[in-house]
Formats: sequence, structure tokens, C-alpha cells
Amino acid sequence: MTGFGADLMARLDAFAGFTEEPGLLTRLFLTPQHRAAADWLMELMGKAGMNARLDPAGTVVGRYEGAVPGAPALLIGSHIDTVRNAGKYDGNLGVLAAVAAVAELDRRGERLPFAIEVLGFGDEEGVRFPVTLTGSRAVAGRFDPAALETRDRDGVRMADALRAFGGDPEAIAAAARKPGEALAFLEVHIEQGPVLEAEGLPVGIVTAINGATRFAVRLRGMAGHAGTVPMALRRDALAAAAEMTLAAERVAAASDAGLVATVGRIEAKPGAVNVIPGEVAFTLDVRAPEDAVRRDACATILGDFEAIATRRGVELAVETTHDAAAAPCSPGIRQQIEAAVTRAGVRPLSLPSGAGHDAMAFAGVLPMGMLFVRCAGGISHNPAESITAEDADLSVRILLDIIRHFEHETPTA
Repeated sequence: MTGFGADLMARLDAFAGFTEEPGLLTRLFLTPQHRAAADWLMELMGKAGMNARLDPAGTVVGRYEGAVPGAPALLIGSHIDTVRNAGKYDGNLGVLAAVAAVAELDRRGERLPFAIEVLGFGDEEGVRFPVTLTGSRAVAGRFDPAALETRDRDGVRMADALRAFGGDPEAIAAAARKPGEALAFLEVHIEQGPVLEAEGLPVGIVTAINGATRFAVRLRGMAGHAGTVPMALRRDALAAAAEMTLAAERVAAASDAGLVATVGRIEAKPGAVNVIPGEVAFTLDVRAPEDAVRRDACATILGDFEAIATRRGVELAVETTHDAAAAPCSPGIRQQIEAAVTRAGVRPLSLPSGAGHDAMAFAGVLPMGMLFVRCAGGISHNPAESITAEDADLSVRILLDIIRHFEHETPTA
């Protein structure tokens, strides 16, 4: 391991030590372990030449001044909260890679025409409270104060947890960047998918963060004896659900626009080995980088569901439980990332993100873009999550190149 890779991997290992569960990595928003990680990160930022602080929403902010103090800032960051029993690199890589890049600028005495702010957000994962992107929404000026009244499974209000953490619920609006204070937002993140590894590439340029629609689907047929009801007379809710699952898969597989569709949970009742299922509940998740593609696919899939239900004699009820628009990355930022990837000698590959990220909070507010880093097997949200030191090193080098060549124009999304 050479260059930035060895140090970055060692710091990621050390950062994983801030956990609620010994032997596992679990670091939820506004817990004592989150605060300990934030303190460690602020100390690291200070050593890298930044002035570090905690903002009112619990985000760690490290500012590296430009050639002229008080200049607008290029924002670079990701999240430092995790899921339960997490991997080491989801979110954490993006924050610590940014710190490493700024440390190198400081070591060389480089000051730029703009400042850099490295952001370590909390609550990207949305595990502790039933909301998400708390830190990034606050910086983007999109925080909903109603989130402060949500409670965790122990009944603790977010407002109270934030105050105990050292944040300030009453001052969250002050975390938002005012017009002219920020230039753009960049995020380095593991891919959390298998595309880069399949292509033999260490990094990729994100085109958009997929929009997502989720449905709760319920079917009601007729339960009956598994041995006495002839096949032609059955109203089998589970067989209908199976056909609907394949219909959703067929629609997504026929698309070349990055569309994916998933039935992730299914439950059949009464659930006996010798009874034809009379009721089924299942979920459907549809995602695409373009909203029109997603909407058209949802209409097609639900149309197929209705046809299947009619033909099989089952009742169909569908409820939309989630609907989020796609967040396209800014063309100008994408071009700058692609140029840096090319200068690094890597074939540039553009791909959408199927997962949500902090960067989506800035869509329409600031120019934003993402650099994906290859992860082994596409595995994430899992202790088996893995990257190489060489890819970690390259991510810092490319980020440094983006910073040094950054075209700081008037911010437009």
C-alpha cells in the first residue's frame, strides 16, 4: 500500500472502533458513539489544517480557508452514521478521503480561490429515527422542523437527543448555507453495487441518484383445502403474487434506462402447508434515474397486476407508501469529475446510483456530483463490505485533482 491508501485504510479501521456493539460496527445518529466519532473527526480535521466545529444539526464541519478568508466554499462530504452491523466504508470513506485531500493541500501550503468545507453528516441511514438526511437537508436549507418531534424506539424525541448530543434544535435553520456561501457539493462514496467490479474499473461517475416509488400490495383470494380444490377452480392469492412478481421483473428487465423493480417482502396467510393461500401482502420497489421512466414503469406494472388479478379472480389493493424524485447530478460537475478520472488514466464510466445519498439533498440547490469507488462483490450494509487500499488511494488522488481544477462559477443547479 502506497500514497494515501495505507493511511486512509488505517483511519477507516480506527473510525470503525466507535461503535455501540463490540465486534460489530453500529453507530446510530446522536448516540454517545456518534459523538465520540465526531470528536475524533474534528481532531483529525484540525491536524489537516481545518477549523472544525459541530453545526446545530449535529454535522461535523471542517473549513479550510482559501487564499482570501471568507471566500465561498466547495462542500465535500458524506455521512458518519451507520446501519446496524455495518461495513466500514459506507459514508465514512467519503468523509475521510476528503480530510486526506485537504491535509495534502495543507501540507503543500496550497490555498485556492475558494474555501473547502468537509462535512460529516449524521442520519443519512435513517435507522434511529423515522426520517433521513437530517444533516444534509439542514445544510441545504431543506430541513423539516417536524422531524424534531419524531421519536426513536425508546421514545426519545430527536430534539432532545440532538440537544444532549451538543446540537441546537432551535438553531437548525442557521446551518443552511446562504446564497453565495457555497459553490457546489461533491461526495465520494462506495458504489454499493457490482457494476464497477464487473467492468474492471476502480471508480465511476454518477449520473443521477435514482428516484424511487414503493407500493404495499394486498391480494385477497379464497383459502381452501390443498387436496380437494381442483386447480381450475382455485383463487390462489400466492400464485397471483408470484405471477405479479415475475411481471414486475419482466418490465424492468426489458428496459435499458437503468430501471429496477424489486419485490422485497411477501407474506401469505393462513400460512399452512395444506391450505391454499387466501391472502397475500407484498411490497414493490421501483427505481430509475429518470422520473418519467419510473412513472411509466409503475403504470405498466400496476396495469399488469390488475390484469393478473382479474384473470385469477383475486381482489387487488395497492397503496403508494413512498415516492421520491430522481436527483440528477449537475452536468458541469459530472464533466469535471470525468476529466479528473480520465487524467488519472482510468476509462470513465457513467452510472446511476440505485441507493439514496446525502448528495440528493442538494439537487436543485447547488451543483452536485458523486464519485463512486468500487467495492468487492457490490456488497454493502454488511461487515463483508470491502475496498482495496489502491482504490482508496486513487479516490483521494482524483478528489485532489477535481479540487485543483475546480471551475468555481456562479452556483446553479
